[in-house]
Amino acid sequence: MAVSPVVWVLTLLGIVALLLFDYFFHVRSAHVPTLREAAIWSTVYVGIAVLFGLGTFVFGGTAMGSEYFAGYITEKALSVDNLFVFLIIMTSFRVPRENQQKVLLVGIVVSLIARAGFIFVGSALLNTFAWVFYLFGIALLVTAGNMLKPETEESHSAQNIVVRLSRRLFHTSEEYDGDRLTTVVDGRRMMTPMLLVMLAIGGTDLMFALDSIPAIFGLTQNVFVVFTATAFSLLGLRQLYFLLDGLLDRLIYLSFGLAAILAFIGAKLILHALHENNLPFVNGGDPVEVVEISTGLSLVVILIVLLITIFASLFSTRGRTQTAMAHIRRDATAYLDAEYTEDPAERERIFQRLLRARDHIAALGPQAKQQVRNETELMALCREVADAHAAAHPDHKIRPSL
Repeated sequence: MAVSPVVWVLTLLGIVALLLFDYFFHVRSAHVPTLREAAIWSTVYVGIAVLFGLGTFVFGGTAMGSEYFAGYITEKALSVDNLFVFLIIMTSFRVPRENQQKVLLVGIVVSLIARAGFIFVGSALLNTFAWVFYLFGIALLVTAGNMLKPETEESHSAQNIVVRLSRRLFHTSEEYDGDRLTTVVDGRRMMTPMLLVMLAIGGTDLMFALDSIPAIFGLTQNVFVVFTATAFSLLGLRQLYFLLDGLLDRLIYLSFGLAAILAFIGAKLILHALHENNLPFVNGGDPVEVVEISTGLSLVVILIVLLITIFASLFSTRGRTQTAMAHIRRDATAYLDAEYTEDPAERERIFQRLLRARDHIAALGPQAKQQVRNETELMALCREVADAHAAAHPDHKIRPSL
């Protein structure tokens, strides 16, 4: 279905307005968002995306509406998986909690611009060369295979090529200067780590776009649906980051679910490529009669796989244990870092979360204890934080250290 230029302009203006609203009313004044604030605004942005999807059903028809929701859900799931990498990057750069919102919003804007470019280039290629469907399908199958490899925090690096090149070409200060991108040290203008972490997030977003765009083109070739589903999946990602903080490590099977979804979409793309085939060395250049997978079936498969993945992760003892280990490492480092935050409530929040993680590991049975790596080191971190908290709050009673 062709979409009129007026609808395109109105949609783009609406997206820009949401981004500006997000900046001026939430990000411009540096603060640590509460769980309630993150939950409310995450719900608002998901609600906006759903209302837009219902609008596509009404004005674009059932097929267009189904394509939008299939694309939106897939892109949203992929963006949640990407949040884990964002968390590692910001932890590596020791980004103050108050300034993490600004970093995320800049990352969202960069990601949206990059994806828009990839979408229009990809659409032009698909409309000109039918064999590109084969390439997209193979790319998704390869990505699905890579997602099955075991991943830990150590397997991700914040020092990507963009950051390494920036460090080599420009002078960089060791400390943050609020949320400024540059600062003056000893009379010399330098970049701050804030600019470097934004470059790291932006460079990582470019890599994510190479995976996500072929995935959504496997569900629809309608450029308007591809763009809007991608855009609305990114809007609200900042709030979702703070809402899911603490659960990201818990979703231990999410990568397996996403691998299954990407493999499914990759197979769907290859079947479509065979149906539209014009390569001379495949069936003599004639289309191959194959069964094509409908958008409705794709939507059902995506939803079922995601639900199974999420519930399996949330009710897994291994997932809770891995979350506890990750919380101890990150929360202990953050609490002992005087520059992590100036908000006493935030410091108390991560301290209480660390205690809960410590108690979880202490309560594990002998068989589950085998899943814990470096328990002695983790408990030593807990004791160090407990001592620091006791020194800062002599009137507080802390549950005994191990």
